[in-house]
Amino acid sequence: MLLDEPTASLDPSATAEVERIIREIRTDGTRILMVTHNLGQATRLGDDIVFLADGRVCEHTLTQRFFSRPTSNEARLFIQGELPWNLGFRS
Repeated sequence: MLLDEPTASLDPSATAEVERIIREIRTDGTRILMVTHNLGQATRLGDDIVFLADGRVCEHTLTQRFFSRPTSNEARLFIQGELPWNLGFRS
């Protein structure tokens, strides 16, 4: 199942309900690919992270490792809250 920002613009209670449903679907064996900029949500729901910057995959690793020891400079800066267009990643 592909989800693109499934909780964007939702209030916290609706977000919690959507996350509950996503976890339920996962326990049924469905593989989910979810796009999100919400780092907390990625931490709560992700098994692994594929991090894209400037149209390329910079990192693909387990969620815990991504947030504790990112290997790419782009991922490290993103986790710290830096915005790529302020850092000159784009050509």
